[in-house]
Amino acid sequence: MNQERLLRHYAALMSAVPQSVWVLSADGVVTLLAGSGMRERLWHPDSGTSWMDAVHPKDRDWFRRAWRRTAEERSPLDTIVRVRLKDAPDRFRHIKIIAVPVLDEEGDTEWVGTAADAEDHWRIRMREKLLARMAAVPAAHDLSEAFLTTAAAVVPELADAVAVFHVRGEPGGAASLTSTEGVGLAPGLPSLYPLDRDILWGATPRQVIESQEARLLTFPPGEPPEDGLSKVSVRWLRRAGATSVALLPVVVDGRAVALATTTTCRGNPPPDEADLNLLQDVFQQMSGPLRRTMELQRIRDRALALQQSFLSPPSAVEGVSITALYHPADSAAEVGGDWYDAVRLSADSLALSIGDIAGHDLEAAAAMGRVNSLLRGLAYDSGPAASPAATLSRLDRIVQALDGPSMVTAVHAVIRRVAPHIWRVTLSNAGHPPPLLIPRDAPPRYLHDLTAPDPPLCVTDGLPRTDLHTVIREGDTLVFYTDGLVEAPGTDIGDNLRRLREHTEALVRARVPLATLIRRLLPPAQNRRDDIAVIALEARTGQ
Repeated sequence: MNQERLLRHYAALMSAVPQSVWVLSADGVVTLLAGSGMRERLWHPDSGTSWMDAVHPKDRDWFRRAWRRTAEERSPLDTIVRVRLKDAPDRFRHIKIIAVPVLDEEGDTEWVGTAADAEDHWRIRMREKLLARMAAVPAAHDLSEAFLTTAAAVVPELADAVAVFHVRGEPGGAASLTSTEGVGLAPGLPSLYPLDRDILWGATPRQVIESQEARLLTFPPGEPPEDGLSKVSVRWLRRAGATSVALLPVVVDGRAVALATTTTCRGNPPPDEADLNLLQDVFQQMSGPLRRTMELQRIRDRALALQQSFLSPPSAVEGVSITALYHPADSAAEVGGDWYDAVRLSADSLALSIGDIAGHDLEAAAAMGRVNSLLRGLAYDSGPAASPAATLSRLDRIVQALDGPSMVTAVHAVIRRVAPHIWRVTLSNAGHPPPLLIPRDAPPRYLHDLTAPDPPLCVTDGLPRTDLHTVIREGDTLVFYTDGLVEAPGTDIGDNLRRLREHTEALVRARVPLATLIRRLLPPAQNRRDDIAVIALEARTGQ
């Protein structure tokens, strides 16, 4: 009698708490014992249907493994899993399940457990986790870094595939999507097509960008709408068995500057309203890093425009060919003070210079312009008979007197024709990498291999500087370059100079034209950490 009374009290207690108590028999039949909590809200399997069908498709594999491990170890299971809702079978809710394996009268394993609603708890924890990841994103050197971080944060928890596009265009004007590397894919999905600006560009994305309002497209698995999306994206959505596409604008200062696209695939259910709100919050967290990155990009663009305005085409001098290139660092945050210049001094002479200002910003680019202009004027005023060492000394005094940059490296050379096929080169080196001479009939070598360069400009007053002399003949080439070509963090400059010389020798043996040769001297894009300027002079044959 007391036992029956205790059971009634227990049943009354369980009906008052927000959880359900259930038993899972050895043959998979679920029986609800007590509790009003989730009993009326969760989907229950019918005859011939496995109770695992109630679990979200994304959770089934890990949940099945956890269940099996718990059975083998005879240990409790305590986890949160998504379970199908009774009144909306295509929607799921996070449920906290606690289950304990026990032996029945026949020695078979059955389970006794509780189920409690954990949706709000899960969303709070997930929001905190995702927003914490995004808060740690710095102003990226390029937009793809921020996009990649965001994509990795939401796959696979909230989406199966993510692509983030930069929206270009001025306020009030036509907008366009540009490709990014902000892509995330769950395992097993087909590869995305190359991200060109049309992959998700159609009427629907355009409306989302213009309205700055998110939009969710849902459809049967693998049957996306053909209107509003590009043909490329529709083909991929079909292959992936997609069920939805969410288009989420990222707004900075009242303008949509990025478009995030998330997709549920392989028959997985689309996000619900709460999922969509969380996705919007996560992607909008990109606005801070994007604002800083865009400002860095604007600074860099202005610096590059200023810098390249001083990289004038080399002056023509009969009997020589001059080829030059400038390649900025592959970083939105940095632009250096590299420059090159060639000034015609007379019909048979020219001054050639290359240099680098310390710093990687707009101030360095502006300082480069001043120093380059001063050296150009001094070289022309001094004429073809001037000593390059004397010219650099004059430049040093002027720049220091005008509170110029903290340090400048440079090579300044005067090249004069002394015979029909012979040119005399006099140069002075202020702390710069040595020029590379490529004779027509001998291996490449560095000028003044055994002579250390003079110190850079702007480091001390009244420093004596030296001239170095050499001769080039028809077919010979002289290459001047900045340190970005041979310097990299964690490497030895001597080894890098040796590799540059050997690489040049191989290109010469392959009879590569000069313009192609200097382009091929550039390190791979992923290894470029600094600006690179190169200017090469070739004494032409047949003069």
